[in-house]
Amino acid sequence: EFHGATRRARLLPLDELDSTQDLVDAREPRRFRGELEPLDPRAGHIPGAKNHFFQGNLDDRGFFHQPRALQQAFMTTLGKLPGSETVHYCGSGVSACHNILAQVHAGLDEPRLYCGSWSEWSADESRPAAQGDG
Repeated sequence: EFHGATRRARLLPLDELDSTQDLVDAREPRRFRGELEPLDPRAGHIPGAKNHFFQGNLDDRGFFHQPRALQQAFMTTLGKLPGSETVHYCGSGVSACHNILAQVHAGLDEPRLYCGSWSEWSADESRPAAQGDG
């Protein structure tokens, strides 16, 4: 039996997002690189973000990889283990939650969620959009 509790402090609103945070984008790599954008007004990603495609958290059967393998995958993405101040986002905040769950399943600290995600960020032309892998 599960009893959940809202933890609003783990949600990061746009006005608290800054370039010094470790940003992790859960979207498919082609969307992250800006090669494809079927939903939002602009293609690309938030400058400084790293791409950790959420489906890479799963094995061939659709189960989460073992904690050690998830830790290694996050190390590959970020160059270090993510922590409690790591911020996950995606297109609309849904797939980012998959990465958050994977991070916690890996035995790591619970990160934060920028739930406005790329949809909110890209809606304002004054915000920069990065293209490519970096």
